[in-house]
Amino acid sequence: MRDKLEALGNQTLIDIEAAMDAAAIEQIRLRVFGKKGALSEVLKGLGQVSALERPQIGAFANTWKERLEEGLASRGQICEERDLDKRLAAEAVDVTAPARRLHPGSLHILTQTTRRIAAILGRLGFESASGPEIETEYFNFEAVNIPADHPARQMHDTFFIKPGHVLRTHTSSVQMRVLREKKPPIRIFAAGAVYRCEADATHSPLFHQIEGLFVDKGVRMSDLKGVLGELLSELFGTVKFRMRPSYFPFVEPGAEVDIECFKCRGVGHCQLCRSSGWIEVLGCGMVHPFLLTSAGVTDVTGFALGLGVERMAMLLHEVNDIRHMFQGDMRFLQLFRFRGY
Repeated sequence: MRDKLEALGNQTLIDIEAAMDAAAIEQIRLRVFGKKGALSEVLKGLGQVSALERPQIGAFANTWKERLEEGLASRGQICEERDLDKRLAAEAVDVTAPARRLHPGSLHILTQTTRRIAAILGRLGFESASGPEIETEYFNFEAVNIPADHPARQMHDTFFIKPGHVLRTHTSSVQMRVLREKKPPIRIFAAGAVYRCEADATHSPLFHQIEGLFVDKGVRMSDLKGVLGELLSELFGTVKFRMRPSYFPFVEPGAEVDIECFKCRGVGHCQLCRSSGWIEVLGCGMVHPFLLTSAGVTDVTGFALGLGVERMAMLLHEVNDIRHMFQGDMRFLQLFRFRGY
């Protein structure tokens, strides 16, 4: 049995010295010291050795076991270092190689348009204001003079979240909250998402609005016209615009604003203006006295204007389908890389 242990030990030492990587060392360890390894098989014969020789054979076996474990550990460390060197060499980075072409992200066309309009209003003295997108029916409807029997309050036009709460259908609710929280003079704009039950090439269930509000003593329609002139000229360049009488529950008088078609210059021979020579861009008017009275604001007047961000973006970039704005098509989005707005 002593001869078997010595033969196993010498052969294992030879195998350990020949091992070239950590995997080979692990295989030797399992072959010799595993549950059914060679050393265990040899030591099974220990029961056949006489009681007098058994302690000596046991000590001899332990000596070889220690030698082999030391050999495995020493060679294993060498193999691990060698494996690490090979991996580092294989994974080396050539810092002199040309960099890969990067494809950085860009602000979405709607974000660009929103920031551009917000910057213009900011230069005109308007401050940003915000409000909740899940709004109470009162602030979304009653506070802006939309009574309970108004068609806009029906289920087919409005997303009702729970009794008394809706997804806001316009950002006018922000104006009403500001009127109750601040004292005139008030000059703010509210930009954000709004929701309505409609979807086609020119409408989306989710879209974005920007509304402006100016309330102070002596505010007149001419002040509104002046702000519109500055806003539209910065967006579309030198362009004619007109104000047509129109009805909105929250303004009196109200008006629709059209600009002269900047593509055909008002001739009326292009698809953009549908051969009319004019393009509708936003709604506006003097704040309805009911809104001011219900908010507890007296002895002042004001004007409000509201526009759709998607519509402005579509006009500015001649996009013919609003659904392009939300489909995430990289071919479309790459046409409108960030331009510093």
